[in-house]
Amino acid sequence: MLSFNEKDQLKKLGNRLKSIRIERNDSQKEFSCRIDVSIPTLHKMEQGHPSISIGKWVRTLSILGKLEELEQLLAPSESLFERYKMEKKVKQRQRVSRKRHE
Repeated sequence: MLSFNEKDQLKKLGNRLKSIRIERNDSQKEFSCRIDVSIPTLHKMEQGHPSISIGKWVRTLSILGKLEELEQLLAPSESLFERYKMEKKVKQRQRVSRKRHE
């Protein structure tokens, strides 16, 4: 059973999908054909129904050109210390290469 917060997030996702469809001036029929689902399935997606498979969402994100955003959901945490070390190495390399060219 989903918590209130989980249900709320699904509803927000569905609302965003519906907004995108409307911004594109697509009817439910046109949009459902585009993302390869039935109209009732699209309606459930737009309502945030939890029974919609992740595969249908992935397909939809792909068609909307937003698949890359999905990668951020479970992306590994970035260590600020590691980032600083990498940036420092890049800056040092740039300094060294400049000296060689002078």
